[in-house]
Amino acid sequence: MNLAAPHGSPAAGAPVIREPLHAPVAHLVRGGVVEGIHHGSVVVLGADGTVEFQLGDIEAAFYPRSALKPVQAVAMLRAGLPLDGELLSLAAASHSGEERHLTGTRRILERAGLTEDELRNIPDLPYDPIVRDIWVREGRPPSRLAQNCSGKHAAMLYTCVLNGWPTADYLDPAHPLQRAVAATVEDLTGQPVAAVTVDGCGAPLFSLSLHGLARAVARITTAPDGTPEARVADAMREHAEMASGTGRDVAALMRAVPGLLSKDGFEGVQAAALPDGRAVAMKIADGANRARTPVAAAALARAGVDPALLTEFAGEPLLGGGEPVGAVRPVRALDPP
Repeated sequence: MNLAAPHGSPAAGAPVIREPLHAPVAHLVRGGVVEGIHHGSVVVLGADGTVEFQLGDIEAAFYPRSALKPVQAVAMLRAGLPLDGELLSLAAASHSGEERHLTGTRRILERAGLTEDELRNIPDLPYDPIVRDIWVREGRPPSRLAQNCSGKHAAMLYTCVLNGWPTADYLDPAHPLQRAVAATVEDLTGQPVAAVTVDGCGAPLFSLSLHGLARAVARITTAPDGTPEARVADAMREHAEMASGTGRDVAALMRAVPGLLSKDGFEGVQAAALPDGRAVAMKIADGANRARTPVAAAALARAGVDPALLTEFAGEPLLGGGEPVGAVRPVRALDPP
């Protein structure tokens, strides 16, 4: 297992740390003229795991951000975490900070015999703008419970308690929990970790390739019933709003496409896979959400998902004078064959 620093030497076989060779993946079209271009990278895997389509750089090292949370959840289940259903979905969540998310996180902590004080994620306001505005109006301060990764952190603490591991330093990359997570990342992606840094919430973040991320989500959706991988996939699909929130596009996507598992991450990352192993992973170079959703939908159509199921994910219209005058459109290379 390689636990190199961000600028250390990756293990043999790890993705190369370099400036990614991104390509145009979406155009911002206003009045029939291309006003802007979003660059990025996209990979589509067939059911047999072969690369059926690629655009940009799918082998360079990058940080998957929260798109890695299903893999982290698998690692915790392998280490004995006894969660299923909505609480397991919350353990893999980038939640919106709704009351059900806060209540669920408290339930995980209570099972561990711990309180919110033991969480080591950063205090924050809820991610959902409506919920956040309510907090601000009520004068409620940022809290670790409201931060969008609190479910994952509560599950990490619970895993530590069950294994007799220390809880105070559970975010240290050398901690037994994080070594178990790194080992699972390498197992499911099929490649050594290229580098380790700190994610926004304070947890270790492991660098891999888009190709490796797509392999990992495919492994999770094709695993036999009852395995940690299958339990994570089932929980997130059945409780999509616990893994994200009301009105979130990723939850709507999983409801729209039967059997789909999908997880997004900050900086324009998204991965998705179907039960037969078809999978996609994508990264928008500038991190723009306005490009992430339509490019993800286009990648899924390229993977064989019926485009009729994806129409609501074509992206928000570009307005001029309050009226639609354009849109963010995936490049033609992403059109279904």
